[in-house]
Amino acid sequence: MKRATVLFFTLSVLILFSSHKYVPAPTAKPYNVLFIFVDDLRPDLGCYGNRIIKSPHIDALAAQSVLFKQQFVTVPTCGASRASILTGLRPRSVNDLSNEAFELKPKSQNIPESFIALLRQQGYYTVGIGKISHSPDGYVYKYLEPKSSQMELERSWDEMLFNAGKWKTGWNAFFGYADGNNRNELKGEVKPYEHAPVSDSNYPDGLTAEMAVSKLKELSTKEKPFFLGVGLFKPHLPFTAPQKYWDLYQEADISLTPSPDIPVDVNPVSLQESGEFNGYKKGEERASLAKPVSDAYARKLRHAYYAAVSYSDAQIGKILDELKRSGKDKNTIVVLWGDHGWHLGDDRVWGKHTLSEWALHSPLIIKVPGLPQAINNNVVSAVDVYPTLMELCGIKKPAHIDGTSLVPALKNPLASSAGGIAYSYFKKGISLRTDRYRLTKYFRAAMPAIELYDHQTDPYENKNIAAQQPELVKQLMVLLEKGNTGLYNKPVN
Repeated sequence: MKRATVLFFTLSVLILFSSHKYVPAPTAKPYNVLFIFVDDLRPDLGCYGNRIIKSPHIDALAAQSVLFKQQFVTVPTCGASRASILTGLRPRSVNDLSNEAFELKPKSQNIPESFIALLRQQGYYTVGIGKISHSPDGYVYKYLEPKSSQMELERSWDEMLFNAGKWKTGWNAFFGYADGNNRNELKGEVKPYEHAPVSDSNYPDGLTAEMAVSKLKELSTKEKPFFLGVGLFKPHLPFTAPQKYWDLYQEADISLTPSPDIPVDVNPVSLQESGEFNGYKKGEERASLAKPVSDAYARKLRHAYYAAVSYSDAQIGKILDELKRSGKDKNTIVVLWGDHGWHLGDDRVWGKHTLSEWALHSPLIIKVPGLPQAINNNVVSAVDVYPTLMELCGIKKPAHIDGTSLVPALKNPLASSAGGIAYSYFKKGISLRTDRYRLTKYFRAAMPAIELYDHQTDPYENKNIAAQQPELVKQLMVLLEKGNTGLYNKPVN
């Protein structure tokens, strides 16, 4: 009898540990949420396979989280991308492609303006620091105007905070340099990079990290569950960082793009002329589709971007260290997300604003206490984050939102889930990403208006093969049509 009992116990243990399914540790209280938004962060991180870049704190977070290898944003511009993830909605009108998407969106008292507002309705204490929506400090005003009193997300926040320091306003800080100057007031007569011999707090993200650490100390004493959103500016232009982060790299070690030219059989109107980048008028070279910048300058710019990423990574480390010190890490979901990718000379572009993999692919890392660490290779969309957080927090998701909860992937991250898709919208186009293909349809006269890339053989999207694969285009177009929300007021053929 004893032998049978031991055998049953042994088999039970083997079955338990051979299963890929995990159940989170029970929690007496609702989860807190720490959500870190990083501007213009492409998946150039150690945890995503970049062997040169120094991102130890994000890498350490990823080692305790589920890293989504194939997450794609809905719109490749800051304000619209953030509006999409915060509302859980794909664009329904061309206004939803604008950086002013929240300002232009009709106000409704019947639905929450964001998932943060819904958390607040359900008893969460909500705090935002820095750039969460489009505005760098959460208030609506133009670049050269004084800060207004109009909040961008007025129903989402118990507190919306930002320390503008010597730059005085959020927008000046967003485009700020170490001496207190900024691109706006200098009318673009600045370089697109800087590496001053200063401390972290001499650039805005250092002040944001200090404020986040202080606020975490305060929140850790509260009984209510909290949502803390922290929005870091870097690596958005200008690529600024203290000298010590620049010194982490040898320029000769930094590789150039595997996509130095306009893709084969692609109309240049699908791309863009690096207007934002060229707005930094003291840059050594101007970028254009007609002529790429020199290899030497491309390396310098990549060096500057990498330094800005490492600077941002260090600020993230300070915030995560405080979360752990407080003990709240044991009951806090941590999300790190880049609002879109960025061309670093890829396809001759320096910037975002395309429907290319370079502009649409960004990091998504989710840590849930009690759930396993893994790399998930399934295609997911930014709109999936809203229903995911609601399920984790035990809140019913609104019926109107798009997206699918990623909780099954968090509980069983190694399970294959073929068929994942992501839709993206911009430049009068809709782009469909599957696990193997990207199909993009443009509603325009310029040809070709359809682009198809096979990521199994062409992971950098260097050749449009739509003309050679008409049957495959036809099959994938059925899927693409399902993502046509009518925002261009034309049917997908």
